Amino acid sequence: MMVIVMKHLLTGRSIQFQLALRCISTQSLRFSRLAEVGKLEAPKIQGKYDTGQLFLHRVFGYRGVVLFPWLARVYDRDIPNTQSPPIKTEVDTGAEAPSGNVGKEVKGTTHTFYQVLIDSRDCPFIRAQTEAVTFLGNQDSSRSLYAIPGLDYVAHEDILPYSSPEKTPLHHELFDKFLTYQPERDPPFEAQDTLRAWQKKNHPWLELSDVHKETTEGVRVTVIPFYMGCRETPAASVYWWRYCIRLENLGELSVQLRERHWRIFSLSGTLETVRGRGVVGQEPVLSPRLPAFQYSSHVSLQAPSGHMWGTFRLEREDGHTFDCRIPPFSLESKPDDGGTSPPEENA
Repeated sequence: MMVIVMKHLLTGRSIQFQLALRCISTQSLRFSRLAEVGKLEAPKIQGKYDTGQLFLHRVFGYRGVVLFPWLARVYDRDIPNTQSPPIKTEVDTGAEAPSGNVGKEVKGTTHTFYQVLIDSRDCPFIRAQTEAVTFLGNQDSSRSLYAIPGLDYVAHEDILPYSSPEKTPLHHELFDKFLTYQPERDPPFEAQDTLRAWQKKNHPWLELSDVHKETTEGVRVTVIPFYMGCRETPAASVYWWRYCIRLENLGELSVQLRERHWRIFSLSGTLETVRGRGVVGQEPVLSPRLPAFQYSSHVSLQAPSGHMWGTFRLEREDGHTFDCRIPPFSLESKPDDGGTSPPEENA
């Protein structure tokens, strides 16, 4: 059903379009229904989308609205480095990395990403965690990990803008708290003071700074790390990060994620190896029809910085198995306002 949308988009015209929601079964069209959501607009090649812009996600297909932009450094290991000076995205830890690719120098380029709200009606049908934006509780007695549902980070090229005549076109509990309808504006939704205050207060754990990409045998892995805070104890300081990972199958044959293998290096000198089945309790299949899967996890170090890298073991539908490289990325801390408490999960 989403293919219909994409074919229409390729005509380059502003047209009425429909978004398919799988209601009962993904195997049969008779259990699907179509819902009109608005009119497509031409994607922006230059410039940025404004706060309040409605869009479809090019990969996951959900409806969303732009809250505000972030500027990030993108390190794409698939692009030959022809410029100088290069930027190292990994250090020599003295240990052999599973990918054999640690230490490769990659040039970072500045790119626009957006903080967005996801329409709650679409959450059951997308292959991405919709509670992936997490932060640590700042109460001394709390060991909780908090999540804000329906938040995501979207690259500029994944935004497919559309307009809608509805005053509340997106279903999310924060939509009316963050945005107000202004029919004379384009887009007709303006940021409220509550959105500006929320961004200012929470930017330390919302802010996106680095994005890392690498492709192996037609499967692209994108990693975005976020610093979450430090928990101070009389014995030690424990630093926490979350990282968001997207796997995308660019080939014609389906692949299934079977295992993960992480190497985690801390500035304190420790090197940890983590192996396990699947990711977040799943072994997702990446097919031509549903090519992408996105999830988040967390890691802690007893040092203010470190690095991670690794591989995913993937099995193709023809029986071929291979290790898909996870691009190495830095874990860097930031000034912290106070002690926070860590979650209970790791890698």
